[in-house]
Amino acid sequence: MAKRKYSLRFDSRREKWVLMNDTSEKILRIFDTKEEATSAGVLRKALGRQGGIVTLRTREGVFDEERTFPGATN
Repeated sequence: MAKRKYSLRFDSRREKWVLMNDTSEKILRIFDTKEEATSAGVLRKALGRQGGIVTLRTREGVFDEERTFPGATN
């Protein structure tokens, strides 16, 4: 099964950082800062048991890095 893909990007309308499913464009979580979103375990918890790949972007929308979170094996 293919990994689910998500993006963490700045939403200038909300003035917040959003974690969004790239396929459905559904927002999973909204954060005040990028640091809050990327602190220990926050993204892993937001993705839950299914895991996935998160593309992190800068405030300007430029690719920053990609993080992979494995899903549950059972």
